[in-house]
Amino acid sequence: MSVPSREVHLVARPSGEPKPADFALVEATLPDPGQGQILVRNDWMSVDPYMRGRMNDVKSYVPPFRLGEAMDGGAVGTVIASNAESVPVGATVLHSGGWREHAVLDASQARVVDTAIAPPQTYLGVLGMVGLTAYAGLKEVAPVKEGDVVFISGAAGAVGLIAGRVARHLGASKVIGSAGGPAKTRRLVEEFGYDAAIDYRAGDLPGQLADAATDGIDVYFDNVGGDHLQAALGALNTFGRVALCGAISQYNATEPVPGPNNLFLAVGKRLTLRGFLVRDHQHLAAEYVPLAAAWLRDGTLRSEETVVDGLDNAVDAFLGLLHGANTGKMLIRLSS
Repeated sequence: MSVPSREVHLVARPSGEPKPADFALVEATLPDPGQGQILVRNDWMSVDPYMRGRMNDVKSYVPPFRLGEAMDGGAVGTVIASNAESVPVGATVLHSGGWREHAVLDASQARVVDTAIAPPQTYLGVLGMVGLTAYAGLKEVAPVKEGDVVFISGAAGAVGLIAGRVARHLGASKVIGSAGGPAKTRRLVEEFGYDAAIDYRAGDLPGQLADAATDGIDVYFDNVGGDHLQAALGALNTFGRVALCGAISQYNATEPVPGPNNLFLAVGKRLTLRGFLVRDHQHLAAEYVPLAAAWLRDGTLRSEETVVDGLDNAVDAFLGLLHGANTGKMLIRLSS
């Protein structure tokens, strides 16, 4: 039962900001699954900021995308054919064969998920890598203590919205977020549980942060880098902690980006700045997923999504993501 499908290829390595011509939507025909394999109809796929780095042909913590081949990324789908006893037809699975409508995978590359706990797409967000990133950053990397003031950049993004609620559950007394534009900052406070919100597009980040955190901050969760990291270094209290998760402000840079010019503050304040990758904290998943599922049920955690329909629109959704077009997790719905 060979299946016709479509997939997105990277056909040119972007210089600076990616453009639609760097990608191609390609027709493909998939073979029948072999022994120990499954055929999955992808229902949802994820686009994520880290994917921009994989478009460069440089050594990193994850291999670059190969030119002329389908890209990959998180996806959730339905098994429509199986040659693996462990994964039956009809199961919903999480896997990394995104950027395509169907995928043939070894059964070991897919994880069956429980859709009775939450909708399938939640495993690409709150109950998946995104949620675990927020939890690991504030539980282990820059641990939140009871009464801490926490600042989160990129607060309206997929990780940022979850991090705000995680910080509260871990005992933060005040949670401050930054986002772009008055509509997003208003929603952070009115809908997503932030105590205060900074509009970085309004300028004067250090001044806005000082107004929001009159006694300084204790923890900074960094999704943006650049001017946000500089402002946070100025506001951090003695023995403050920083979780360096991402630096989306720099992903399209074509020249080396200067670091904060106040980094020496880390010495006098005895700060801890630690970069991290979620894959190094998988041991927390068994602890986090039941907690997050319970928080979803009681309403203290929300699964906020920006949904774009169709593989045809996946590239545009990714490009929009790099400019903050999303609130919460950016998802591509591939089938209804």
